[in-house]
Amino acid sequence: MSRISVRGLAVASATAVTAVGSVVGVASGSTAQNNDAEAMAADATLLADIPVGQQAPVQTASLTQQADAQAIAADASAKKDAEEAARKAAAETAIAKKEAAEKAAKEAKEREEQKKATTRSTRDASDFPVQGSYTVAQVQAIARQIVPSGQFQCFSNIVNHESTWNYQAVNPSSGAYGLVQALPAGKMASAGADWRTNPATQIKWGLNYMNVRYGSPCDAWSYWQVNHNY
Repeated sequence: MSRISVRGLAVASATAVTAVGSVVGVASGSTAQNNDAEAMAADATLLADIPVGQQAPVQTASLTQQADAQAIAADASAKKDAEEAARKAAAETAIAKKEAAEKAAKEAKEREEQKKATTRSTRDASDFPVQGSYTVAQVQAIARQIVPSGQFQCFSNIVNHESTWNYQAVNPSSGAYGLVQALPAGKMASAGADWRTNPATQIKWGLNYMNVRYGSPCDAWSYWQVNHNY
């Protein structure tokens, strides 16, 4: 079998393999390319002793091995980058959830404080001088000073339906009495012994009842609109 010049084959093979290796090794950096070139040159030298007809398969196998090695390295690098990105995303998500929870807790606390402020009496029943009788306008004026402004309209809606602002109103069927139609009427004594004749005492009792049972006059009004009682 014929052989080609050892020197010519080595040079030609090294040149061909180096050219292909340079294309494949771009992503691996200059150091990897130099190493590949040296390995290829060594492989080319070894080709000198291989018959001409068998040199192409050997060159192909060498290139395939190098490509496989570079692919494995690229996969490892990509996996590492993906894991780092996942860790970073998880950390950012945890921080976002913590901030959201803290914000929600703060807003809930603010709402609770605001609700307490809007349901707290502005003045006590004892702040008003007792009269022999009261007009509707006078009773409403007293209520505006006792019921928080943000809850007054709801309180007024209930009183309007229950007694039309008559502090001496009596339900002939049940015996419910006063502005808020307390039943039994005697429950209003907890706000003052003068509950029969003092609208301020009735208003104080009614406001406390709505706050304790429903949360606020507006919550009581929401219930009333559905059930027509409270």
